[in-house]
Amino acid sequence: MDEKRYESLKVENIVASGVIADSIDLELVSEKIKNCELNTKRFPGAVYRIEKPKIASLIFSSGKVVLTGIRNNPDLHAGLDIIMKSLKDAGVDTYDEPQVAVTNIVCSYDMGRYINLNKVVITLNLENIEYEPEQFPGLVYRIENPKIVALLFSSGKIILTGGKTVEDIKRGLDFLEQRLETIM
Repeated sequence: MDEKRYESLKVENIVASGVIADSIDLELVSEKIKNCELNTKRFPGAVYRIEKPKIASLIFSSGKVVLTGIRNNPDLHAGLDIIMKSLKDAGVDTYDEPQVAVTNIVCSYDMGRYINLNKVVITLNLENIEYEPEQFPGLVYRIENPKIVALLFSSGKIILTGGKTVEDIKRGLDFLEQRLETIM
């Protein structure tokens, strides 16, 4: 498919998670690393925010980490490098190679035209659709392959989530647009 078609596709957030150490002393980390907060009454992990690239990481005593707020793969790698260096500098015995991978990508897309959500509900497979306009103004469409969830709004705006790569998101969007073409 032509790249021009994806012009309005924008990565809003990338979430990555994995293991970076066998165990982490969260008390030590929160004391030694600037912008790292620990409040075990509210959350079982440390929250470490870095500014450039802007990423929030959740660090757990098990050695697991979740990174969010990422906009692209270079930022993911740069942010992970900063986190690993900060932890090593704080005395944490981290893995030489962190085992962290993208678990979810959230994208926005603008079709550039109105979507009649009622017509979508009537025409498409109801097993994959949730639409309760009294509760939420968007239609939730669950795509099987690739496993993507799309939120459609009558304005033509779409939020796509669940992909592990931008290619997954694009394949989900292609499938969705083909289905919508048949009824619009």
